[in-house]
Amino acid sequence: MEDINVVDGIHNAGTWLAKNQELLIHYAVNIVAAVVILVIGLVAAKLISGTVSRVMRLRNIDLTVSDFLAALVRYAIIAFTLIAVLGRIGVQTTSVIAVIGAAGLAVGLALQGSLSNFAAGVLLVMFRQFRVGEYVDLGGVAGTVTHVQIFSTTLLTADNKVIVVPNGKVIAGNIINTSREPTSRTDIIVSVSYDAEIALVKKVLGDIATSDERIMQEKGVVVRLNEMGASTLDFVVRYWTANGDSQNVKWDLLEKFKEALDANNIGIPYPQMDVHLFRAAEAKAAEQQEAAKAE
Repeated sequence: MEDINVVDGIHNAGTWLAKNQELLIHYAVNIVAAVVILVIGLVAAKLISGTVSRVMRLRNIDLTVSDFLAALVRYAIIAFTLIAVLGRIGVQTTSVIAVIGAAGLAVGLALQGSLSNFAAGVLLVMFRQFRVGEYVDLGGVAGTVTHVQIFSTTLLTADNKVIVVPNGKVIAGNIINTSREPTSRTDIIVSVSYDAEIALVKKVLGDIATSDERIMQEKGVVVRLNEMGASTLDFVVRYWTANGDSQNVKWDLLEKFKEALDANNIGIPYPQMDVHLFRAAEAKAAEQQEAAKAE
């Protein structure tokens, strides 16, 4: 009896296979095609992400940024590959894409601040307004760039403090890069008293500026009366130096200006206030006398 049941089962299976032969071939072809698409997609994701990483490293882009973008490209290709595989084996990808889109929207709304920093980081990488090692001022925060990461930029200040600035704020504000050009101009304002002779002040300041070898004399040194203030004559000394010398040159000139002005008896005024005190009785008597005269 059991032998008869086994024979019947084999016969039924053979009959089902014969009737559904085309369907099985169709599914087999789809499965093989899905496997081929998956393999090609994984290989393409690896190759393309590796190429992106190499190109970005050749352009001296920060390692963190290049690795992150390469990984992003890789996972994006893998995601599209999986959707194609599911569609090939008969899964309705429309609903899958809708779910992914809804999830992406929810994540985007929850992380909109981080996404704005990410977008700003991509823009910084593309346009390269500054590079690692350059000295920049990012909306009032100044320092040497140490890292350009995908969400933030790290600066090292002159007093050895580490400042992390979100890339969204970097893009939204002004970017002042003082290292991109090899030279820079410096203006020093020197205030003297109104009793000083203009020609003498210009000669004293000009002689000191032109004698400094670190100043680019070919670009010219300007010493002019810049403003007539409330109690001072303000002269401007304008000159050009290499970026690395600008601060030291300014400090040295200020010291020499002070010594030279003192040696030539040129006064350097400071804020003063004259206070006049009157006795109340005398002031009242004077007012009465003025009133009597008026009558």
